[in-house]
Amino acid sequence: MSSPWSQRREVSPETSRLLIERAHEELVAGNAADHRLGDVRSLVRESWRRSLDSLVGAEALPPLDLTAEELEAYRRAHPLAGVIDMVRGLLLPGEASESGVVVAVGDAAGRLLWVEGDRNVRRLTGDMGFVEGANWSEDAVGTAAPGTALALDRSVQIAGAEHFNRLVQPWSCSAAPVHDPETRRILGVIDVTGGLEAVTPQAQLLVDATARAIEGELLVARLRARAAHGNAAGPAETRRRRPPTRRAEPTRATLRVLGRDRALLEVAGDGVETVCELGPRHAELLLMLAVHRQGLSAERLGDLVYGEPVEPARAAAGATSVTLRAEMVRLRRALAASAPALVPESRPYRLGVEIETDAHQVLSLLDRGAHRVALAAYRGDVLPDSVAPGVEEFRDTVRVALREALLAEASVDVLLAFAETDAGAHDVELLRLCLSMLPARSPRRAGLVARIEKCEAAP
Repeated sequence: MSSPWSQRREVSPETSRLLIERAHEELVAGNAADHRLGDVRSLVRESWRRSLDSLVGAEALPPLDLTAEELEAYRRAHPLAGVIDMVRGLLLPGEASESGVVVAVGDAAGRLLWVEGDRNVRRLTGDMGFVEGANWSEDAVGTAAPGTALALDRSVQIAGAEHFNRLVQPWSCSAAPVHDPETRRILGVIDVTGGLEAVTPQAQLLVDATARAIEGELLVARLRARAAHGNAAGPAETRRRRPPTRRAEPTRATLRVLGRDRALLEVAGDGVETVCELGPRHAELLLMLAVHRQGLSAERLGDLVYGEPVEPARAAAGATSVTLRAEMVRLRRALAASAPALVPESRPYRLGVEIETDAHQVLSLLDRGAHRVALAAYRGDVLPDSVAPGVEEFRDTVRVALREALLAEASVDVLLAFAETDAGAHDVELLRLCLSMLPARSPRRAGLVARIEKCEAAP
């Protein structure tokens, strides 16, 4: 298959490489007031100055902080060890040794723990010390995507001459930090290094989306482990990481509804992180309010959750109204204890704080063309057992959007992965498309033909 890192268009830096190199030379020589520095991106210029303050050598190799034995033991215990296969699948699909880029995963201190990818690129970048166990923090090697992303706690791209270390200037890189999904502390960093294809807008979106997908995977794995040991939070139970001294206003609220009937509500803000589980009815109500952000009348919300009333209409409508009011009282009571800022308003029913759902995250990834990441983030249908009309409609919207986007634009490897999910397992059109895209001698063709015949023979 073709690599997702194949360069699709020319990338023209805002400032010429020569001008950046001259500005770098003047700064290193002590001419911090040179006018050329004004033409360098402020993010890079400020990182250069931090590098000078840390006495980073302009042509020094990074220190090797971990021996082979220390590296192996440290990697086994690191929180990101369990998601390395996901990193490979999202950033190095197909033949990794011929991908054209190198993907590195480092810890919160900037030490590279895994370095994989194109064989030739690994050989060349190894000459500048881009190897497992090396320290690529900003304090150690100066301006480079892994260390600068950690220093700024955000995704960054560093192109060619923008690197502080001259040995690194032939390369370009994009990196994003990975956070603990509950405490939000930095766990590590993901970096992609290569030519200009590593600093396209698409590259940054893919690296950043991969970091977010990994955080979601870490949370799911953690919750499953707690449930297996009988420590999962129940419908009315909330886990607080730090006792609040005052009511916290959320800076981030996410409702996870994909592949689960008891939604997870994650709220972070003001130094407090909470995760609570909602019962099926409360999950339906909160999802409808998250989808219809403009607000809903009591009658419309009742229709979306309970269905339109049947005859006798007046009596049924009255019963639905009473049931809805009682359920909203219970939902408000539950949210008041775990996320008071999210307690719905009335007339119309609406949320005062925007809630993001994992389903909307999938739709956003599809809009940005990150098909592989979107498929990895799709954990299953929205509240799969719900029969609420509004949920069923939104469930179909997400499923159809995923299918249509993949069939229209995704690579054959992504389509084959989709065919292994519940949503795509019996999709004859999908299977036929995969068959048409595979090479004539592909060993996968026989299995696809058998699956197509079985689907078509089914009553």
